[in-house]
Amino acid sequence: MQATRDFSHYVKHLGSGLAHIDLAVEGVSCAGCISKIERGLSAIPDVTLARVNLTDRRVALEWKEGALDPARFIDRLAELGYKAYPFEIVTAEAVEAENSRFLLRCLGVAAFATMNVMMLSIPVWSGNVSDMLPEQRDFFHWISALIALPAAAYAGQPFFRSAFNALRTGNVNMDVPISIGVILALATSIVETIGHAEHAYFDASIMLITFLLVGRYLDQNTRRRTRAVAGNLAALKAETVTKFVGPDEISVVPAAAVTAGDIVLLRPGERSAIDGTIIDGRSEIDQSLITGETLHASVEPGSEVYAGSLNISGSLRIRVSAASEGTLLAEIQRLLDHAVQVRSRYVQLADRASRLYAPVVHATAFLTMTGWFIAGASFHDSIISAIAVLIITCPCALGLAIPTVQTVASGAMFRAGVLLNSGDAIERVAEIDRIIFDKTGTLTLPEFDVVNSAAVPADVFELAGRLALASHHPVAAALARAAGAKSPLPGVTEQPGQGVRGILKGEEVRLGSPSFCKADNLANIILSRDPEASVVAFSRGGKRYVFAIRQSLRPDASAVIAALQKRGIAVELLSGDREPAVRAAAEMLQVPEWRAGVTPADKIARIEELKRQGFMVMMVGDGLNDAPSLAAAHVSMSPISAAHLSQATADLVFLGNRLAPVIAAVDHSRKALRLMRQNLYLAVGYNFLAVPIAILGFVTPLIAAAAMSGSSILVMLNALRGRHVPQETL
Repeated sequence: MQATRDFSHYVKHLGSGLAHIDLAVEGVSCAGCISKIERGLSAIPDVTLARVNLTDRRVALEWKEGALDPARFIDRLAELGYKAYPFEIVTAEAVEAENSRFLLRCLGVAAFATMNVMMLSIPVWSGNVSDMLPEQRDFFHWISALIALPAAAYAGQPFFRSAFNALRTGNVNMDVPISIGVILALATSIVETIGHAEHAYFDASIMLITFLLVGRYLDQNTRRRTRAVAGNLAALKAETVTKFVGPDEISVVPAAAVTAGDIVLLRPGERSAIDGTIIDGRSEIDQSLITGETLHASVEPGSEVYAGSLNISGSLRIRVSAASEGTLLAEIQRLLDHAVQVRSRYVQLADRASRLYAPVVHATAFLTMTGWFIAGASFHDSIISAIAVLIITCPCALGLAIPTVQTVASGAMFRAGVLLNSGDAIERVAEIDRIIFDKTGTLTLPEFDVVNSAAVPADVFELAGRLALASHHPVAAALARAAGAKSPLPGVTEQPGQGVRGILKGEEVRLGSPSFCKADNLANIILSRDPEASVVAFSRGGKRYVFAIRQSLRPDASAVIAALQKRGIAVELLSGDREPAVRAAAEMLQVPEWRAGVTPADKIARIEELKRQGFMVMMVGDGLNDAPSLAAAHVSMSPISAAHLSQATADLVFLGNRLAPVIAAVDHSRKALRLMRQNLYLAVGYNFLAVPIAILGFVTPLIAAAAMSGSSILVMLNALRGRHVPQETL
């Protein structure tokens, strides 16, 4: 009887006719594995996306809904030589921890054996040039064999298993030539020992395994530390919620059982599992994930609370606005996952190199052996040279060069408050030499205040607030918040760059720019008294009203602009706001180039003009209203509010009230790009120098093992430099 496999519980339905599943894949260790898995899965009809995240050894798959059974992906991975199962955080962490312990055990065995074999090799090396008897040398060789052979059999399992699985499915990976080199070196050593030869290579074999395990263990720990940064999000998720099931009756239920509109109780010391609005109670909460501020924020009825926030003092009643996968915390996690979906140019280069590696290195080793044999060398010397070539040409350094830097840099940027929405964003940010800022909601704080609400009739204010709920513009959001609007007007449409309009009791109602509402005269009167205010107009039939709205600059905006200019990046301000307000902001920030009253089309035209002049432009603007110009720029970034994170369209986004993440993104990206290039130079330069020396026969397997492992460790240590950049006081 054959058991059926139902993975529907793990499938996410994305809309647009697509389904998604994450699979944990064992045995993924290099760029060659990534390339093989992605090509193998992408070849399945109706698969629209197959991307491997090497950091947590997870493959993300998307396909046309209803076209495929997810079990087919697991079967296909098995055909490729990889064991796979649905990805779950707890299970994946447990498996990863066990793998780490296994690697450490293997490393301990290999290191112990290496020390002992090297101690036995020293008298053999010295005895070969002195008066050691052949029987004594053979004795030391056999003792070395008794230590090295079982140690290699155990400690070499991570490489032997991987190589066997690859060969069993008709494929090759980086572990195949490593395994061949180790096995050939051990076999040759046994033959040499039986033949009473002066040299054996047990020390080279076991030392190679030791060096490789050191590199693999360091690589795994680097990835685990970076993954822990994003994994800390899971620790912020509360699994249960105290829900009101009656006016004064509460019940503890799973977080997944809560829906929008429910009322929940958040006690002191508890983390919120939902996003919502406080309806009763006052307290202080730790919401550093949202604002980046470590100081506790005071909250009261009407304040927003997000999943992951820690309640410090008083009890709160909260009306749920989002729960489970709809919360801000879940959106951040999805954004972090999405960052691996796009391959950078350097990763693509490493992928191509890894595909060429196996046939090239095997051919090189075979030609080396053949060439030396034809040239008159003994079969023994020819095979030793071939083994040295197999070992020294292992492209572990090349495979680690770029992914390790990206892993370290993305983790550092996350700690600085920057979330990547594109896998190649790091490289593009590093190339910019000009930044265009939007003003409203970008250089200024997203919160607005309506300063003339008392001069507007209450019913008009309430109606304008309901109309504002249909708009994504931050000014409209401020109006809706100030009016306390809860339910939007039905049938309202938005006209980009102008405003929103609808029909109420046979009359057209509009909210937007003064010209859109034919309220220019009223707007001019208000602006003459308050030239720096922003205005939004409302019209109903023949009645016109204008709201004056203010917002302040972000607290570190001036310092960030100055820091960017110090780094040689020109800064420009483009805003759809009025000229007096834009001029005041530009003068305060000392931005020499600015334009006011620009439309989305004007912003795109300016970006295209700068691109024609050879500039690499970053657009920093609201992820909602500036979507076209964000897409037109070389790279884009959004200082986006928590409530709108799911609608982010920029390559990078950040939360909080400060502009410092823009500087962090630039500094970390520039350093990461330098490290990527350095690692490529190190990896390519190593092979350029080492391979000819090995082919010419000047390298023993022992020296080859040390050189190859040393290059991999050097690349990883260089990548770790990307964890920190020099901090300047803003």
